[in-house]
Amino acid sequence: MSFISNLFHTKNTGRKDSEKGSVEEFVTLIRVYYQSVMAGNLGITNMNMLPDMALFKRMLKIPTKNNKLGIAEKSVVKKTLQSDYHLDNSFFKEMDQSVKKVCRSQNDVQIYFALFQGFSQDLFNLMGSLMQWKFRFAMLFKKLMRSMTEKTVHDILTKSEWKEVADQKSSWNVRKYAERLNYSEAWISDFVYIIVLLAREDSKREAKERKKK
Repeated sequence: MSFISNLFHTKNTGRKDSEKGSVEEFVTLIRVYYQSVMAGNLGITNMNMLPDMALFKRMLKIPTKNNKLGIAEKSVVKKTLQSDYHLDNSFFKEMDQSVKKVCRSQNDVQIYFALFQGFSQDLFNLMGSLMQWKFRFAMLFKKLMRSMTEKTVHDILTKSEWKEVADQKSSWNVRKYAERLNYSEAWISDFVYIIVLLAREDSKREAKERKKK
């Protein structure tokens, strides 16, 4: 997520635990949800394949339901994401469909997360390149930031000609990832918007921490 770090001048503060309502926490919970879906769909029993879900399960002491990993964990993490980040059922339904499309066997789990990482890196680097100062201005107005985010995501997924060759290549990469992962424009816009909002809060926290030193 280099775009997020550069955009808000954030840096690693050495915290071992992610802050509540942070980019790190949100992305981790998204991974927990994905891993829970994979466990349930594929009948995974080896917790080493699902490190984020395993940690989440231990921390919250979630009992295994019906002797099958993933069912209870998915329910708990979904409620957490809905409560803390106000996501609707369509967001999770699309994640379920994405996993179902890509993960046909347990061997596809690592492939999925490699695709997700590549998608996220290219998407946020490109968003940073395209938005730059506009994101800083939009931070003052949530509605404006939302509309600008949606417009930029739409351009990334539909625009045929770009001024910069690097931006054009990145947009093609994002489209390929989105198609492979079965992500819609609406889902991508929601994902980006939440992370940008959280990055602003991360920046505020780190600014306060610097003042205390």
